[in-house]
Amino acid sequence: MAIESMENAFCLKGKTAVVTGGAKGIGLGISTALAQSGANVAIFARDEKSCEDVVKEFREKYDGTFAYYRTDITDHQNCVDSVAAVIRDFGSVDILVNNAGIGTVGSLLDMEEDLASWFECFDTDLHGAVRLCYLFARHFRDTGKGGRIINITSNAGEIVNSPFITAYASAKAALNHFTRVIAAELAPYNIRVNAIAPGFTHSNFTKNIPPEAMEALCKDVPIGRFINPIEIGALAVYLASDASDAMTGAVLTIDGGYALQH
Repeated sequence: MAIESMENAFCLKGKTAVVTGGAKGIGLGISTALAQSGANVAIFARDEKSCEDVVKEFREKYDGTFAYYRTDITDHQNCVDSVAAVIRDFGSVDILVNNAGIGTVGSLLDMEEDLASWFECFDTDLHGAVRLCYLFARHFRDTGKGGRIINITSNAGEIVNSPFITAYASAKAALNHFTRVIAAELAPYNIRVNAIAPGFTHSNFTKNIPPEAMEALCKDVPIGRFINPIEIGALAVYLASDASDAMTGAVLTIDGGYALQH
């Protein structure tokens, strides 16, 4: 819905969002921002303990309905079952955030003979998002209300910032372009599709970086620091809200300016 004023432009009250991998790292930042903006939040993830803890905390802190569904996004039938369950429990879903992913490390020539690492990365980082886009886009279309899809990619899908994340960077680049193509396909159904491409962000992937290495990396980022997950969440709130109704097919980089000089 196009806005005519800023009043409640970013409010998500009454909306239901599904966030894959929404209990840790960037996903938790997104789930938190959505909950703080009034949305009901359903988390799709494999780690039940983390999900239980997050849902319990959200229920204590925020208004809204919160739940989790144990979901492996590489298992198509599991995805079908989780989507059916969340629609049954919440009545309908308005927002999908495809955040779950794996950070495969290694150059192509160092991979296994059967390229298992390559295909595992693509099946999670690209095909997992495609599975849920397919399932939820049909729901958004069939309700007649439309919806929002936000794919979390990476600035590594736009620039070559390391020779050792070949599969990861390639999968994210593919997800960036899938975002653009599917945005054009789904626009007539009032479904907006955009991507957020973070750079170095405080997350599970970066928590074990030694302090001296972290300091060196921060010097290579124009703003001088890593991104906080809640900052990714703030951008997700914009893309989920009525304020962004005129935006679709965009890949928004949030990396502190890192891509500007690489």
